[in-house]
Amino acid sequence: MASLYSVLLRWLEKNRGIIVVLVVLPLSVVFSAYVRLRQAALRWLAAGPQLHDSRVIKIQAQVKRWAQRKPSERKLLCTARPNWQSLSTTFFRKDLCEQISLPLYNILNLDEKNLVLRVEPLVTVGQVTSYLVPRGYTLAVCLEVAEATLGGLAMGVGMTTYSHKVGLYQESVVSYDVVLGDGSLVTATATNDHSDLYYTLPWSHGTLGFLVALELKIIRIKPHLKLEYIPVRGQKQYCDLMRRVSGALDASAPTPDYVEATVFSKHSAVVMVGTFSDVPDHERHKLDTILLLCRLTEMFVVQVFQDIVLPMNQLEDQINKSEELFDIYPLLVYPCRIYDHGPNRGQLRPPRQDQLVPGARYAMFNDLGVFTRDCGGYAFLYADTFMTRQEFEEMFDLTAYERCRTKYCAEGAFPHLYDK
Repeated sequence: MASLYSVLLRWLEKNRGIIVVLVVLPLSVVFSAYVRLRQAALRWLAAGPQLHDSRVIKIQAQVKRWAQRKPSERKLLCTARPNWQSLSTTFFRKDLCEQISLPLYNILNLDEKNLVLRVEPLVTVGQVTSYLVPRGYTLAVCLEVAEATLGGLAMGVGMTTYSHKVGLYQESVVSYDVVLGDGSLVTATATNDHSDLYYTLPWSHGTLGFLVALELKIIRIKPHLKLEYIPVRGQKQYCDLMRRVSGALDASAPTPDYVEATVFSKHSAVVMVGTFSDVPDHERHKLDTILLLCRLTEMFVVQVFQDIVLPMNQLEDQINKSEELFDIYPLLVYPCRIYDHGPNRGQLRPPRQDQLVPGARYAMFNDLGVFTRDCGGYAFLYADTFMTRQEFEEMFDLTAYERCRTKYCAEGAFPHLYDK
């Protein structure tokens, strides 16, 4: 039986293209239609943005009823959203928790003057992109995964090929509305009385409270994006180019709107830079792709699935270590600002002085993962994590997080970040 399984797996690896064309693409059309209809039905059942406050009151009531039970009868709290809808590669045991329903699927308000969008947490990237782009905007940090929820990214982490200009997803959040473990509702911003909560909610993965609304920065865009592909030979050459076009060497240097690189081998890469552009009608090209179920075929490909942010001034060392450990190409690399918000301001430690971009209060990191703790990088926690508790606390600064768990009634109400 094991031999038959191995033969089948090898066949699937070699014939992934056939599977995608003949099976996955047709199924993805059907499944995408189902997802759109389901989201529309959920938004309709949730009664629209005008009843947001009443939905939040019902969520508070669920938590308050839980809090009134005897401590011995309380399970830890989590959302009732099914694990299969999560983009995480690991599944938390929600069946062991008290599951709270959060029917929050609506876009609430667009403030075009201040370039801020207010949304409920289960609004997806695809939903908000369809809403913003025709109006000439996009999220300041907009992932390419249409099914990702804006609340999930806020409680976890996100970065894109625009992050060399903005930073991680958390830098684009203006405010969080959170229901705490005692059922109370607070709004956290960078400058109000709950600023400690504001800085610790990112990377907390729902272990400090239930997010019920958030405000996000948006940017103005042009109708098209002009992409330039730059093939480069030589490791030093493509690493230097990435540092230069991302602004890692000079904070005042002009940079393109989007930057990423595909490393095909230790000595060759293609750097891609994109700028917003007005394109004449005769030069327009449109390619519609359906990617949702294609991810399911990735199990038939030898790969390493892990997002980690590391200092860009050590990019060569990262690629060398990746080849030593895995010897798998291509590698995707794109730069991202990591800001210095001061000590104990969230789970990320301030960048070291030798990592800071000259003339700036941020360092330029990149998305690639190896020897993470040694060079001050961070593993994205939606993927598999094999660290001990000690190793976890060496990577992440949990000082403010632990204080907030006590101050905001999360202790005994929500799982700890490491356990989740």
